[in-house]
Amino acid sequence: MKLAERVGKIQPSPTLAIDAKAKALKAQGVDIVGFGAGEPDFDTPANIKEAAKKAIDAGFTKYTPVGGTDELKDAIIAKMKNDHGLEYTRDEISVACGAKHSLYNISQALIQEGDEVIIPAPYWVSYPDQVVLAGGTPVFVDTDETGGFKMTPEQLEKAITGKTKALIINSPCNPTGASYSADELKAIGRVCLEHDFLIISDDIYERLIYDGQRFANIAQAVPELKPRTIVVNGVSKTYAMTGWRIGYACGPKELMGAMTKMQSQSTSNPTSIAQKAAVEALRGPQDAVAAMAVEFDKRRKYIVERLNAMPGVTCFKATGAFYVFPNFSGVYGRSFNGRAINNSTEFAAYLLEEAKVAIVPGVAFGADRYARLSYASSMENISKGMDRIEAAIRNLV
Repeated sequence: MKLAERVGKIQPSPTLAIDAKAKALKAQGVDIVGFGAGEPDFDTPANIKEAAKKAIDAGFTKYTPVGGTDELKDAIIAKMKNDHGLEYTRDEISVACGAKHSLYNISQALIQEGDEVIIPAPYWVSYPDQVVLAGGTPVFVDTDETGGFKMTPEQLEKAITGKTKALIINSPCNPTGASYSADELKAIGRVCLEHDFLIISDDIYERLIYDGQRFANIAQAVPELKPRTIVVNGVSKTYAMTGWRIGYACGPKELMGAMTKMQSQSTSNPTSIAQKAAVEALRGPQDAVAAMAVEFDKRRKYIVERLNAMPGVTCFKATGAFYVFPNFSGVYGRSFNGRAINNSTEFAAYLLEEAKVAIVPGVAFGADRYARLSYASSMENISKGMDRIEAAIRNLV
């Protein structure tokens, strides 16, 4: 069978692959500590689950409008105005089957052959492949821990060409946890104002931010950019609703209409029941969100301290999301039983096979010196995993 060429241009999601492998080993009875999955370990709040049950009992189980129900769009509109001071109308909202789906729809509706999309690295694994699938070219801007894993205005300026169609900003960031301040976004925004391209603001981790930092996106920081900013968000990370698959985009109505048109020929509408649950998530009590953030913060401080205490390891203390992105390159060049560890892939394989710990190699995010660990796991598991990683590193010669 001859497959389409586009299949060969992309890779399966490495984060999902690592998680699947870890779960398969667990199913075989192997005691694996998994740091791969980017999903909260908390249960979906009870009021949200109850809203879904009521929707089922009420028979709200049929097709809805492709781009989301008016009720959900209105809840999103209210959330954006109340939380960020950004005003939208229903035709400026498109609801999809998760924020990843929203981002895919953006690429499919916006990007074509010859277009370039600027992506700060380290980056979430799906950004480049979604651009490539749409026929575009990813243009990477490298960052590291010395600059807080944040792109500077000067770096952005150098990356812009006549082919630049869009810039992706993910703050707080997956995989680094880095968050841009309003002032940093203003500086980047001044560069954007001088050029004609769109900005895709992936805000999926907006409620998971620490150390007193306030969340901001570029449309808030530079209001003049709102007409060409697409804000992407969803309920997965904030409300522990990863499996419910509800994401949304807010932006120019022409683009939202095009995204909905594309979606009409792929998935049609997001699940009706999940939309009802998402309405409750956005409109209902937010106490559970705050409680989860407090617990994530405790884990963040602990895991960063443990990693920085390990020989050959440095770990930037980021202010958002639920990931750490430690630099393990200090242990590269060493070996275990004659097996050399020279890069993030080999180090991750060593930890999985010898220490029974699953992490995601940094090369998947465009940064081979690092690896991503999610602390969306219990403190007990995190402590056990840190013990195993430390012992594994000390066993290298």
